[in-house]
Amino acid sequence: MPSPSDFFSLPFSDWVNALVREWLVPNFRPLFRALQVPVTMVLDWLDTFFNAVPMLAFTAVLAFIAWRLVGRGMAVFTIVALLFIDLIGLWPETMTTLSMIITSVLFCVVLGIPLGIAAARSNRLLAIVRPVLDIMQTIPSFVYLVPIVMLFGVGMAPGIIATIIFALPPIVRLTNLGIRNVRADLIEAAEAFGSTSWQMLVNVQLPLAMRTIMAGLNQTLMLALSMVVITSMIGAGGLGLTVYTGLGRLDVGGATAGGLGIVLLAIILDRITQALGESKGFRTVSLRQTIFSLFRRGAPVPSGETQKAA
Repeated sequence: MPSPSDFFSLPFSDWVNALVREWLVPNFRPLFRALQVPVTMVLDWLDTFFNAVPMLAFTAVLAFIAWRLVGRGMAVFTIVALLFIDLIGLWPETMTTLSMIITSVLFCVVLGIPLGIAAARSNRLLAIVRPVLDIMQTIPSFVYLVPIVMLFGVGMAPGIIATIIFALPPIVRLTNLGIRNVRADLIEAAEAFGSTSWQMLVNVQLPLAMRTIMAGLNQTLMLALSMVVITSMIGAGGLGLTVYTGLGRLDVGGATAGGLGIVLLAIILDRITQALGESKGFRTVSLRQTIFSLFRRGAPVPSGETQKAA
């Protein structure tokens, strides 16, 4: 039995090629190249900073953060993992990868949290944003590497932009979910006391949704790490380039060393961000006290006091 394609076909690939090559690239490439300037500035600063910090000093600081947030065992693991990475000769690549991840996550937070808040306040905006996030999350990452190269060129910054596109959806979705799941009676109480929309957002909704938002941040971080190797195909450096080079040369040892470095870095960052989302990381409903709690040690506030503060 004949199929419809035997009589009629859609030249979809030709349409896409015409859209990108004949309209988007000639008309908007200067704009897209200008958009990567802040990404390049942040990335270059972080890369220079992390590679300038002595290895032992960086290890001590990260182990201290792991001890304060997670515990003694994670601090020991951080020290051992970073010493191992240095001993196998991949410390500069690891610092470059870390700067790429932090840059990607930073821009995901700057873009994702406000978008999630706006989507939580407007069902119409959510209906528009949701299918876009579905496309960003499900389309294979190799598909949009080609238009990114055509619009932004090759190098570290285009790799960061590809990572932002791939890693942005979780923090938008979970910010929206966290804001929408704030208890209605707490919102009504804030309104009864005359809170403005901004005061309610900063003092009630965001603090109570912080654990959900931090879960989104953790997922964004993990997705950004998963893009490290893929972005090396368009000129990004770091551990991903080590893995990609090992793959091209059939160098099993080099590829394994780069992959293990990514795994160790991922474990450290994952445990730290998970701890930030736990109740011991957020002892009060104040954002200011939440940030300050990272740098001081004290007993956790009982749940009854936290609810009373809310």
